[in-house]
Amino acid sequence: MTTAQFAEAFKNETIGLASMDVHTITYEESAKRMRALLKTGLLRHDDIIKRPERFFLAHRLLASHSPQLGPGFWIRFTVHFNLSVGTVIGLGNEAQVAELEKWQEDGLLGCFSLTEKFAGVNSGLVVNTTADFDPTSQTFTLNTPNHGAKKNWISQGLVGDKTVVMADMRISGKSFCPHAFVMSLREGGLVVPGVTLGDMGKKTIGNDLDNAWIAFDNVKLPKSALLSRFCDIEGDKYVQRVKDLPVFHMIGQRLFTGRVAVAQAALEFRRRIFQITKEMTDARQCWSPSGNVQLSSLPQVRVLYEEEASLYQRTQAFVSKCEAELTTSLLTSKLPSVALVEAIAVAKVKAVEESIELTHRLKNEVGSIALMAETGFGQTDFLQCCKFAEGDSRILMQKMARDRMRLFAKSTEAKFTAPSDTWDAETLACWTLATGIEKDVGEGKDRAGAWDKRYKEVYALADVYMARVMKAFLSA
Repeated sequence: MTTAQFAEAFKNETIGLASMDVHTITYEESAKRMRALLKTGLLRHDDIIKRPERFFLAHRLLASHSPQLGPGFWIRFTVHFNLSVGTVIGLGNEAQVAELEKWQEDGLLGCFSLTEKFAGVNSGLVVNTTADFDPTSQTFTLNTPNHGAKKNWISQGLVGDKTVVMADMRISGKSFCPHAFVMSLREGGLVVPGVTLGDMGKKTIGNDLDNAWIAFDNVKLPKSALLSRFCDIEGDKYVQRVKDLPVFHMIGQRLFTGRVAVAQAALEFRRRIFQITKEMTDARQCWSPSGNVQLSSLPQVRVLYEEEASLYQRTQAFVSKCEAELTTSLLTSKLPSVALVEAIAVAKVKAVEESIELTHRLKNEVGSIALMAETGFGQTDFLQCCKFAEGDSRILMQKMARDRMRLFAKSTEAKFTAPSDTWDAETLACWTLATGIEKDVGEGKDRAGAWDKRYKEVYALADVYMARVMKAFLSA
């Protein structure tokens, strides 16, 4: 099947989704539709590494329905194929990966249990769930040690059959950092003993998607639950199969495919919103002294359409190049380059933040048209979901700024007492931030507090950094 044939088949299989009433459909019914789509086998579980172009294309095609459906089904889809299945494929041994065939045949849905209540999107990857190894029984005991360690906002958690759980693996009381375990959430339709599930509650949109908190109480897992492609326990000892490559770093690989997919989804949502709205403003007539004119021709509306088209072309080219290079890495089983990792993070932030800004501006310029349900403006929280998915935009920008400041601290420019007219915008932004922080520290503020106080300069640095990365990556 060619890529074009796959696209047509996938469109035909998912066209019925657009008729779902996401305001009334239950998450059980939504999950039933997801199981049916999974069992068609159109997108295979191993396409993420064997045919990545199909993996990304499927995400884009689903996102084209987002102005009608909101984020629910798209998130359900990517949580299964990218986070849950993708982690098993990336970290699992041959037997664990082979088991995914049965998941697909039986329509078993997976979720990804990473985020914890006291370690949300604004705190990075913090894991307090524990998995203690017992050498006698060769089993792990999975526990939620306190309220803050409950897995939180786990999409598909209330209906999922399987989950990949991130837990701090401990052997003889010694921690070996967070590792991934694959386990059943349900067997025979019943939640497995020791697992407690709760509903996160009603949301502004996306209520066709179930979001759960999950707690574990002495849940026994066989040794084979540990995803063991890169590590294992041999003779009651922890063995790392690939030196200088911590397993937790490999878990982060799912962020790369996820960030590209999220960037593409944000752009597709925005493209459709602008397309639908322009069709309506083209048809809407407004009075003018010289005769009726299209609403689309009003200066502020026309200029916005032109601006969006130009920005879309550039950002889409950037994201597409990220996809192409990441696809090569996936097909060759190589880690992406540092430059590609940086570009993917920038792509996620730029595509999402740019789409949020432009969509908001469009809503404010087209008057009552924005109130019409068919325009999709009621589902703009889809972009809010994109904002915190696969690394919150603000956290990514903070990391960009910190990484850049570490380099600046080693540079000659860091020693200047005044800026030079020859500096580029990025160097000037680094110097301005560094100088401000040193001033605050001199006045008695600790460095963390000074960094927080200068948050505007931090994000300004991230903005010029992203502009430079985009330009360099597109021209390379």
